[in-house]
Amino acid sequence: MENRLVLISGCSGGGKSTLLAELHARGYPVVEEPGRRIIAEEQASGGNALPWADPAAFLRRAVALALRDREMAEAHSGWVFFDRGLVDAASALEAITGEPCLQSLCLADRYHRRVFMTPPWPEIYVTDPERRHGLEAAVAEYHRLIETLPKLDYEPIILPKTSPSARADFVLATLGDPAIPAA
Repeated sequence: MENRLVLISGCSGGGKSTLLAELHARGYPVVEEPGRRIIAEEQASGGNALPWADPAAFLRRAVALALRDREMAEAHSGWVFFDRGLVDAASALEAITGEPCLQSLCLADRYHRRVFMTPPWPEIYVTDPERRHGLEAAVAEYHRLIETLPKLDYEPIILPKTSPSARADFVLATLGDPAIPAA
């Protein structure tokens, strides 16, 4: 059976979470971004595995969480949409530390071949307590991912800058299965 685990990635602040909220409202299971969950846990516990304090520790936790998320999502029979995932975390970890982890981690634990990418969208970009980096860093992250995905045999699909509903329609039509999600 075709891989039904779909990665939504791309530029920070490009509308990933809003798109995933739309897909969830339509009945599809979604997996929240590992990074935001880790930041919340670390801030609540006084931990230091934060992207602005210890980026390598933060990314190692993101890799581990993304692997658990994938494993748990396998139980679903229909599409499952991920707000970032293993490719994002491993790509960033390799870029920051130089550790050659991308191929070993990402070739065994695959998502659907088509990865939907939110392009840089300055008009909607905002920082918040969990997204402290500026647009320039977000754009660099986007370009790193656009270059990395084909090397891992993924096809990046650039999402149009349009409403969340139209983006969700685009994702489902591109996947070729706009049907009601499987329970």
